[in-house]
Amino acid sequence: MSGADTVAKAGLSEGDKRAIDTIRTLAIDAVQKANSGHAGAPMALAPVAYTLWNRYLRYDPAHPHWPNRDRFVLSAGHASMLLYALLHLAEVAEADGGNAPAVALEDIKKFRQLDSRTPGHPEYHFTTGVETTTGPLGQGVANSVGMAMGGRFLGERLNRPDLPLFDYNVYAICSDGDLMEGVASEAASLAGHLRLSNLCWIYDNNTITIEGHTELAFSEEVAARFLAYGWQVLRVADANDVHAISHALETFLQSGDRPTLVIVNSIIGYGAPNKQNTSKAHSDALGEDEVKGAKRAYGWPEDAQFLVPDGVHDTFRNGIGKRGAALHDQWQGFLKAAEEADAAHAEDLHAFLEGRLPEGWDKDIPVFEPDAKGIATRESSGKVLNAIARHVPFMLGGSADLAPSNKSNLTFEGAGTLTPFEPGGRNIHFGVREHAMGSIVNGLGLSGLRAYGATFLVFADYMRPPIRLASLMELPIFHIFTHDSIGVGEDGPTHQPVEQILSLRCIPGLVTLRPADANEVAEAYKVIFTLKNQPAVLALSRQPLPTMDRTKFASAAGVAKGGYVLAGGEETPDVILIASGSEVQLCVETYETLVSEGVKARVVSMPSWDLFERQDEAYRNGVLPPAVLARVAVEQGSTIGWDRYAGSAGTIIGMSTFGSSAPIKDLQTKFGFTPEKVLLAARDQIAKHKT
Repeated sequence: MSGADTVAKAGLSEGDKRAIDTIRTLAIDAVQKANSGHAGAPMALAPVAYTLWNRYLRYDPAHPHWPNRDRFVLSAGHASMLLYALLHLAEVAEADGGNAPAVALEDIKKFRQLDSRTPGHPEYHFTTGVETTTGPLGQGVANSVGMAMGGRFLGERLNRPDLPLFDYNVYAICSDGDLMEGVASEAASLAGHLRLSNLCWIYDNNTITIEGHTELAFSEEVAARFLAYGWQVLRVADANDVHAISHALETFLQSGDRPTLVIVNSIIGYGAPNKQNTSKAHSDALGEDEVKGAKRAYGWPEDAQFLVPDGVHDTFRNGIGKRGAALHDQWQGFLKAAEEADAAHAEDLHAFLEGRLPEGWDKDIPVFEPDAKGIATRESSGKVLNAIARHVPFMLGGSADLAPSNKSNLTFEGAGTLTPFEPGGRNIHFGVREHAMGSIVNGLGLSGLRAYGATFLVFADYMRPPIRLASLMELPIFHIFTHDSIGVGEDGPTHQPVEQILSLRCIPGLVTLRPADANEVAEAYKVIFTLKNQPAVLALSRQPLPTMDRTKFASAAGVAKGGYVLAGGEETPDVILIASGSEVQLCVETYETLVSEGVKARVVSMPSWDLFERQDEAYRNGVLPPAVLARVAVEQGSTIGWDRYAGSAGTIIGMSTFGSSAPIKDLQTKFGFTPEKVLLAARDQIAKHKT
């Protein structure tokens, strides 16, 4: 039986059937024209997506940024044409109250083409109506957990009796591939623990992956797994059965104690692949004969391309359009009533809605007194984090089970812990789930919250996909990474990061900061909280670092420029010593020895390559004069990339191997991170370049 026949037997109106088949044929035509992409999943899921959008989704197409809209996440991002067709047919506006469409028919005709609004996978910020960038499987559903947590947090913090400003639901369509990814399992486990009753995943159980049938590698009982996680599990035997789909969604909406997984059995909606396109990876363009055959099955004109029949837009206007506008108007009334009822609450509310920091957010950031013994930068980070969080009520986050070690917990009165029964708590216990933590933090950021995660720097490797996607989406989230070097000591090379700081610096748009002392930490946080469209990471020490006397050395405010002259900036130096983090102190000790010998030395603290490279050439040349070739760069990490600052003839003291298990002093001696080694390198550089 064809999909069209099955839908017809479901008792839908002609308008409903026409809308569903329009979604399908737009996907077919877009993929066929691009000769790239995936039409099968959009064809199979069109009845599911149509039912959700036109009957249930609380979404105002005229105001796509309405704060209390339901979120729709297409985690199966390869099925992007499903979302683009919905955005077009629902007439989602490019901007709130605007007339320009987010996705015009011409955009669909340019599917997967250069600079089109319909890229191969949905991209947040690029196409209005796309709630998160998806494509890497598992990321979208994990983001949706953060969105659901964010919605409950906002409701707890900002709702007032009879004024539900935030009570939205989060829906995600996921594939077999999503559920195979470990990050989805981590996120689902936490969602079940937190009893996120505002979260619904719709699982497209089509049993097909790129390699073939899922039985090649996937034979688990998904329903049993999610029941064990604490989810409600519902089944829809046929994706074309919109009555069953509606019943499942109604059941979800009536459930108040757990997240819901709806398992929908579907059959990929196409026949044989295009025989002329068998070498093209990740594509199921049908070929001309198959396109005509599919359209015949839908009762569609065989030669029509990108056809949107009369009445289809009206069907959506009378469904999601009318419902969304009414709900949005009702919410505007709630907002006005809340504003009139409580001025202080109104200020907090508008600070959140406008995405701005409250006045005085930084007033309690401590200034640390000089201290030769000092404190670990993870310790000073905890102090600064709490000083800021007191004044930024929409900041929350936590650690992947390491809060006592990385000092990432919020300890002031009222911070609270986010639990199933206290959704407004600001301390999140992510458990040992680093990958999901990164993705959930992205979901919280997508909810408009200032969110952070924390763990050891070496475990950033578990989090690379969500960190990369945060940068791609331009989300101002941040991560606190501690235990940033071989200074971890006896824990050994498994826990001693060597290549991690370099690899983070390689991510475009990510601001990576490795401060040298407590006051650089304070300045680093000032940088982070003024970022509006970039994520950031902090790399912090386990071991104590001296707090430098800023009456003797330059102000730590230089952190904002990424690199600055810490000492010896009065005249052209004979040698420049450059470092980040804990190794800056080695350079300071070397500097003091050289100066006592009459050598003109300079110390450059380089906490952030990213920020330094944004400065103009005059500033960069002022810090690192091109004529001074005698240079030594020091960092307890990979040497790759430091030649940009040390120069081709300079010396780089870094790591070219993994570390070892031993006390920190023994490790520093073994790998050359001692004042004596830096002093020797500096003298060699001076001699080499003395002409």
